[in-house]
Parts: sequence; C-alpha cells; structure tokens
Amino acid sequence: MSSRSPVATDPAQVFDDLAAVAARIRDRLNAEITESAEDLPDGADGAAAPAGEISRFAREERDRVLAAGARGLEKLAEGREDEIDEDEYFGVEAIVLLEGRPALLVQGQDFATPTDDWAVLDGHRAPIRESIARVGRVEVTGHPSLDWVGTAFLVGPEVVMTNRHVAAEFTRSDGNSGWVFRPGMTARVDTTEELPLAGTAPGDGSFEYEVTGVLGIHREADMALLRVAPTARGGGSLPTPLAVAAEAPADLPGRPVYVIGYPAWDGRRNEPESMRRIFMDIYNVKRLQPGTATELIADELTMKHDCSTLGGNSGSPVFDLNDHRVLGLHYGGRYRSGNFAVPLWAMVEDTLPGLSEVNWV
Repeated sequence: MSSRSPVATDPAQVFDDLAAVAARIRDRLNAEITESAEDLPDGADGAAAPAGEISRFAREERDRVLAAGARGLEKLAEGREDEIDEDEYFGVEAIVLLEGRPALLVQGQDFATPTDDWAVLDGHRAPIRESIARVGRVEVTGHPSLDWVGTAFLVGPEVVMTNRHVAAEFTRSDGNSGWVFRPGMTARVDTTEELPLAGTAPGDGSFEYEVTGVLGIHREADMALLRVAPTARGGGSLPTPLAVAAEAPADLPGRPVYVIGYPAWDGRRNEPESMRRIFMDIYNVKRLQPGTATELIADELTMKHDCSTLGGNSGSPVFDLNDHRVLGLHYGGRYRSGNFAVPLWAMVEDTLPGLSEVNWV
C-alpha cells in the first residue's frame, strides 16, 4: 500500500491483525448512538442551530472516513490491495493516525486511556507523567508575529534543550561566538498549555520557566541549550531533569518510543478538510504521541521515527518507552517520508557549551 500520511507507515507494520482492527472499528461505529435532528438545539426559525449542525456533520464525516478505512483494512487483510479506492486509502490512513499513531491529549498533566493498540501506555503511566511535567511550550514576547515557537524540555538542573531553529526566533549571534536575545524580546517555557479539562480554568503560570540566557547553539545539529529559572509566579525550584540516553539503545528500528510536545496547525502538510475534522481542529496544546523508531542515519546525525508530529513539535523529546530516557531531539518531518530527530547519545562527547550540564544516563 502506498502511504500518503505524515507518518508514512504501512498499516501492516503498525497493526498485528488488520482484520481485527477493522472489526473493532466497525463495532465502535455500530455502538455509537447517532443524535437525530430533533435532539439538536433549534434556532429561532426552528432549524437546527449552526453549532449543532457543525457537530453532527463533523461526526458524520468522521464516521464515514472510518467506515471506509475499515473496508480498506479488510481488503488489505484479504490480499485485495488492488481493489482499494481513494476513499478507502484515506480512511486507512486516518485509522493509522487515530489508532496506530495517535496524538493523545494531555490534560491535568495526564493522558486519556489509549486505544487497544497502545494499552501498554497505561502500564507506564507514572513515568510518562514524570516526562510530561518536564516538557513545555516555548513562548515569546516581542515577536512580530508569533506567541510561541516550539517545544523544549528540561535536561539539566537549570537547562532546557530545544532546536536551533526554535531558539533563532528570539535570539541572534552577538558576533563573538555567543548568542543574545533579540532586542525587545523575552522567552519562557510553560509546561502546561493544555486543553483545559471541563470545569477547570486555564493555567495560572505557576509551571513556567523564564529563559535567562543561551548556553549554546550547535552549528550542525539542530540543537540549542538554554538557561532557565522559575518565574516569579512559579517560585520554588525546578524539578529534577529528564534522563538523557548516554549510549545507543539496542535494536533501534521498531523500538517503541513516544514524543511529548505541542503539534501546531501546519498548512505545509495540506491536510484535507476531513482530516481536520477527525482531529477536531485542536492544535497548539500538549499531546502524547506514541510510535516507533524506524531508522538511524549515523552519517547525517539523524534518528527517524513515525510518531504523528506537526510543526509545533520542533524541540520535542523522543523517549524510549522501555526506560523513559530521552533518545532524540525531534527537529522536523517530511510529508509521506517520516520524522527526524537528533540521536542524543551521539552528542555525549560534543563540545557544545552546556552539554556537560545535561543529565546523561
């Protein structure tokens, strides 16, 4: 099957039993209770209110796409790939993204119970929550067009790691091998920025770190290290840093991993309207994104993975699900190709200022 999805993953590599996944999708669709038009709130003229119509249409579109995907999976399971039409291809990709490579919302520094294929995450809930608490959104003031620019994570007692291209949005070279803030700009790392739980207020800033300086920005790897301190509202001390892998893991291809970050709407990926409806246009908030490591390209200092990331994930950590060490620094993806990260164990002996402060384990 030719993949068009952002993760570029063959369904047979994602799911152990394609027919079983198709049956599960069909059972779920059959179990849903579809609201009738009489159940929707009425407008002044007796017609269904626009909000109710939008909700109903979004649900119907989602169900239509998933039903087509179930048909496509059944044909794949029966060796009838040549019979799959465009709607079924798209539906299979949607199922891969929703079931096989989901982007789970983080709320209250926790995540919802995952689907059957990622039920293993429940057994790792405590360490994953520890990981979640040490990843934040890089927010800026004084930028001409952006409120936030990517993701960062705590790797040392007062050090966060992110991408060079993220840091470049609010810093510049001082001409003497150093980096300084751009005039009129400041930055902070907010470790919440979640979709609020029903009945709760947005974060109050108590989980923010102020970026106080630049330790180092790598010339080749897309990496930056920033000095941070608790904000006045946050107070107290920073949590213990994440453990960063000091050696290569065994058997990297196929190794289960997860990314934590802030996927943003990214028009470069040209997502179809129906895909936007599947994800309900919820972007810019914290998510847990499981997947697998797929390849190491040592001469390009790149580890590939297939987690479902978008633009705002720049600077996200890629965790080993087995021991929760940070294996990689996510720096980008290519539609229909996969996602890329700096393999951090390859940086242990690097001379970049600040790397000696990283919690190598």
